Amino acid sequence: MYEFIKKNIYLIILFIITLSIGFLTFLTFIDKGFIELSNQNLQILLVLNIVLLVALFVFIFIEIKSAIKNDIDKDGLKSNKKYITYFGLFTLIPSVLISIFSLFLFSFALEKYFDKKVTTVVNNSYELARNYVEEIRNKIQSDIVLIAFDTNKSKKFLNDNQNEYRRFLNTQKLIRDVDEVHIIDINKKLLFSTLNDDQPYVPPVDRALNLVLDDDRPLKIINAPENISAAIMRLQNFENRFLYVVKYLDKDISRYLTESEEAINFYYTVEEKSTGIKISFAIIYIIVVSVLLFVSISIAIRFSSRFFRSINNLILASTSIGQGNFNAKVPEVKTDKDLETLNKNFNLMIDRLKSQQEKLIINERHEAWGSLARKLAHEIKNPLTPIQLTIDRLKNKYSKQLNENETENFKDNLKVINNQIKQIEKLVNEFSDFARMPKPIFRENNLVNIIEENINLLKELDNSIDINFKKDFNKISLESDKEQISRAFLNLIKNSIESINQKAQNNNNFRKKIAIELTEDDSHIIVTLEDNGVGFSELKNNIKDILNPYFTTKKNGTGLGLSIVNKIINDHNGKIDFIPIQNGAKINITFIK
Repeated sequence: MYEFIKKNIYLIILFIITLSIGFLTFLTFIDKGFIELSNQNLQILLVLNIVLLVALFVFIFIEIKSAIKNDIDKDGLKSNKKYITYFGLFTLIPSVLISIFSLFLFSFALEKYFDKKVTTVVNNSYELARNYVEEIRNKIQSDIVLIAFDTNKSKKFLNDNQNEYRRFLNTQKLIRDVDEVHIIDINKKLLFSTLNDDQPYVPPVDRALNLVLDDDRPLKIINAPENISAAIMRLQNFENRFLYVVKYLDKDISRYLTESEEAINFYYTVEEKSTGIKISFAIIYIIVVSVLLFVSISIAIRFSSRFFRSINNLILASTSIGQGNFNAKVPEVKTDKDLETLNKNFNLMIDRLKSQQEKLIINERHEAWGSLARKLAHEIKNPLTPIQLTIDRLKNKYSKQLNENETENFKDNLKVINNQIKQIEKLVNEFSDFARMPKPIFRENNLVNIIEENINLLKELDNSIDINFKKDFNKISLESDKEQISRAFLNLIKNSIESINQKAQNNNNFRKKIAIELTEDDSHIIVTLEDNGVGFSELKNNIKDILNPYFTTKKNGTGLGLSIVNKIINDHNGKIDFIPIQNGAKINITFIK
């Protein structure tokens, strides 16, 4: 998820901006945004929406095209593109249908919102609230006229007596159902009032007082935010005295009236801009659907690329194997665990097939060379005996007839012939051994003991070489033919000793050493042999040739030693690898348990 966000961060930012402008346009149409509702502002917002929407479409197209190129086209599978197309269509078609249906529903709901009955209810509710407030205000105007009439008539009775005025005004307050009755002078100073000493007095505004200075008619004073309706009137029978009456409205009436007014203004604004609201809603929906479509296609591309890349790799690998190329491998790509397991098992199967093929080839090769070796051994061995007998006769007959100098020369020549005969005899014996190698008889043997026995034997022949043997356990069992597996290790260690001694002929100032390591896990036994001899540098490009029968780099070698070792290891379900290293050679032997 983090990688997806990081990869598409610019698209996400563009989506947020486009969606925000879409919502801002919608709010502006209903006059609820921070931008003033005007035709010019709406035109600018609509043009900006279109530009951002086009940019969003272009960006989505580029991203999808890039994803298809990077994740699908390089795989080369038509089925991959086909499934991506299907996935995109299955996402697009429902999205388009839902969009059309939603827009239809929204349009239908908006039209129902402006139904004649709804409009009548909205208008009536506002008129009802407004008439109620107007009625209260008109009543205070009539009440003040009656209070002023009684006050003017009671001038002599009141006679500026504070107690009489208070009693009179309180009576008027009860009779007229008002909240405050005041008599003030021209300076708005309170002369008489129904207020108690602890109640605050709020004088009328100057403008209201100025309007009734020369006018005997009552003046309504509206102070709706504080839920107050008041009136002021000049008292005709008094000089520069004014009657100021206050009536508190219901505590929620002003709020109701304000809310009703705002609601009706909003209602008619929405009605007037209904087309624009539909457009902005459609833009918002298209933005959301486009991004959802992009996300779904991106998920489809990612899923299919992960899935079909593995399938494609399997197809390519199986095709190569079908053509006989057992070096083909399925790349280990990051995908689902099941597919990773499938790829891993397929590679293991390829390795086993390759190993079996190599064993078959080796067996066929050994059989062919064995047959040839038997024929060569037979054809070469037959004349050796008469040649040896003839040499003995020549030696016995002519050695006594020749003088001393000729006798010495004669014996040297016979010695050379004998040495060559012995060399041919050795070659014939190796041919015979190679041709007559019996099938292994498998029993459980301790490889640790087998290797140690060979090391001890070879140390007696040459103790100048440091042979270090490292093992994980004192007993590592392998189903094997003890004689054959011992012969294989003896041959390998002996080859390392010969390689080191060959190097020592030109350089005596180095430490001769052989390192042997034996390890075991659940399924394999691994033997590693490393020396600091002459190595395989001459065979770096054709190192596998070393296993071919009769291929040798030694002056007096027959080329059969490593071939016999390879056959023994293959017969024991193993594999041998020769690895060139700097200043030496390394051999890995792996047995599958």
